[in-house]
Amino acid sequence: MPDLTGSPGPRRFAGPERPEATGRPGGAGAPGRETVPAGAQVPGRPAGTSGPAGPAGPEPGVPAAERVIATLAGFAGTLRAAGVAADQERAAAFLRACAQLGAGERMAVYWAGRLTLCARPEDLPRYDRCFTAYFGGERPRPGRPAQPAVTVIRHTLAPPSGHGAPPDEAEDRTAAATASRAETLRHRDVARLTPAELAEVHRMLALLHARRERRRSRRLTPARAGRPDARRTVREALRRGGEPDRLRRRAPRTRPRRVVMLVDVSGSMAPYADTLLRFAHALVRAEPRATEVFSVGTRLTRITPGLRHRDPGRAMREVSAAIPDWSGGTRLGEELKAFLDRGPGARGAVVVIASDGWERGDPALLGRQMARLSRLARRVIWVNPHKGQEGYRPLTGGMRAALPYCQALVAGHSLAAFEELAGRLSHA
Repeated sequence: MPDLTGSPGPRRFAGPERPEATGRPGGAGAPGRETVPAGAQVPGRPAGTSGPAGPAGPEPGVPAAERVIATLAGFAGTLRAAGVAADQERAAAFLRACAQLGAGERMAVYWAGRLTLCARPEDLPRYDRCFTAYFGGERPRPGRPAQPAVTVIRHTLAPPSGHGAPPDEAEDRTAAATASRAETLRHRDVARLTPAELAEVHRMLALLHARRERRRSRRLTPARAGRPDARRTVREALRRGGEPDRLRRRAPRTRPRRVVMLVDVSGSMAPYADTLLRFAHALVRAEPRATEVFSVGTRLTRITPGLRHRDPGRAMREVSAAIPDWSGGTRLGEELKAFLDRGPGARGAVVVIASDGWERGDPALLGRQMARLSRLARRVIWVNPHKGQEGYRPLTGGMRAALPYCQALVAGHSLAAFEELAGRLSHA
């Protein structure tokens, strides 16, 4: 059982126990059946900055209590996006634990979340990475002074007792800047971010756990339940002198749904291309054998091998060297035809096309190839970063030609938009 005042302890999963060292309950929550939508958060400190982050100013019209709860709930969303089973009931237990332990100290927040939000041994390393990314600094260690991460009023998160503090007093206590920046950056257009803020978004994209829907294949595999496997049953019985010990069974093998992503690297997409490629890297990292990525511009280039490096920085360097037509023109119709002529790569797959639709070629050709693609693919999703802008209308020739054959048009301009796209791919 971990000590709240010591190190996070060994990497072995300790289970959701109550920390007895301080005499205060840790509030472990039981896993629930219903989950809330995943929402990754960006870390709270810009990359390349030094020194502690200063306090954030209060947001106009938003009570401090709501800001605190939103900050802690956003951290639970970060974990869900990274693949941790931090469902709704565990998130509620996390808030109750913070109310009891007092979340003015970094270590208290760390252990409150570790004991309530983690359900499996493999959740622990993901939890540590997300905690460091979201709240900044390093993982709490023994012998180091506690760094305040958020300021929590105990009666704010505890069940109401009828004797709460005045609202003015609650307004004076606000969340720290390292966590409050996360929710703000989550919805901002990546083309308008500073280099430090963009590095934060890329850092959180690397933590994105892009789960994929699994499909049943025709190939059968040994299983505990399923159809009887007479051949294997007889074969193993012969090894035992003709005496069968049990009935062997087999069931269809499941495989992740294939995803093919085409990323427009033309000049008009330059502010978004790097972030889109990092999202593609997250897809490849999650399912390397079921993901293909191509760049499209004036020519079609397969960049999947470069994206298979686990380090995002190295992957981006490999991709940059492999793409010969950065910031050039766009001939989507010709490149889509070249992709479809390569072979049955789109058959049964979810095809994601990331482009703003500025077609320098013939829009009619693009329309014909999109019709051809829609007959082969399971689903076609178009990602247009400009869709996130207020008042956007798909008026370009390429978009008008392609939209009738798309099942979804999503924005690709912010971290929240990429979360939505990951959610669509998980159920496509």
